[in-house]
Amino acid sequence: MKLSIEKDQILEALQKVQSIVGQRTTLPILSNVLLEADNGKLTLTTTDMEVSVRTSLEADISQSGATTLPARRFFSICRELPNHQIDINVSNDVAEISSGASNFKLEGLSKDDFPPMPTFEESFSYKLKQGTLRDILQKTSYAASTDESRAILNGSLMSFHDNKLTVVCTDGRRLALVEHEVDVDEAADLDIVVPTKTVGELIKTLDAEGEASIKTSATQVAFEFGNIFIISKLIDGTYPNYRQVIPSQCEERIPIDRETLLSAVRRVSLMLDDQTASVKIKITENRIELLTSSPEVGEARESIPVKYAGKDITIAFNPAFLMAPLKHLDSDEVFLELSDELSPGVIKSNVPFLYVIMPIRIT
Repeated sequence: MKLSIEKDQILEALQKVQSIVGQRTTLPILSNVLLEADNGKLTLTTTDMEVSVRTSLEADISQSGATTLPARRFFSICRELPNHQIDINVSNDVAEISSGASNFKLEGLSKDDFPPMPTFEESFSYKLKQGTLRDILQKTSYAASTDESRAILNGSLMSFHDNKLTVVCTDGRRLALVEHEVDVDEAADLDIVVPTKTVGELIKTLDAEGEASIKTSATQVAFEFGNIFIISKLIDGTYPNYRQVIPSQCEERIPIDRETLLSAVRRVSLMLDDQTASVKIKITENRIELLTSSPEVGEARESIPVKYAGKDITIAFNPAFLMAPLKHLDSDEVFLELSDELSPGVIKSNVPFLYVIMPIRIT
């Protein structure tokens, strides 16, 4: 295999595929990127056996061929090369990488050892703008569970029903939900749970412009956009009935400046070093007071003016859980809906988004 390629192009392609590569994998081949050069194109593929990512780019190919190279080391070499053009010459799975006065020889592994891209038998297909899909995933994915004993919650539920895509993540203590209108044929109504790792890849690689195609089969999902193709296993099982935990009605609704609330919670959290700690929220007429205290550190208190004339409520939340949606929303104003100190709180925005957060019992 022999080719020449622009440095910026190969770096961009490697950045798109290398993040799923494991650094401590039991199979050395899974640390490698598969390079296939043919017909003026260089195709790069990585996999961890659960998720596979493929991208291609134009290259000046003088000799077709294929090999696999250690992905992260190959990226590091390309990044540090001095010239814009990189020449790659592979013989017996040893790559000679040259640019200007720099020359490297990198040991690879045979392409025959690389796991083949999974076969995909498409059942249904949906289309969405790339920027929209990325925005939906960013607004929800942080609420997915990391507890491996509840595997079904270790991903994002994507529900296609009634010309609507509903994406939900929950870990049992909080829940994030976004709805978006999308053309869905009645026969294509479907619920799938996409692993968090796959969602992370999508957030990294989706662009602001262009269209994304979502294709599903019985056990897999594929995302195709630009020159990227991502195929992933689905999480098997039935997602719990998340509608049960969303309060049907809250007694009080408080409009708050999003950035003001986020900054205030971040500041008072400086006095907490316990992950299970809470921020106490005292809501009175036209005012929200945030309080934190830690026996070994100290305490913090901050007030926020709001337009509110309802009943007094004192409630406590995990500060990290409270800040999470505020970081990922871009609206100026959010609405905090509450009933009492023991009922879930709900954060809403001016878009079809809601976030349910369970309170921490005040002692």
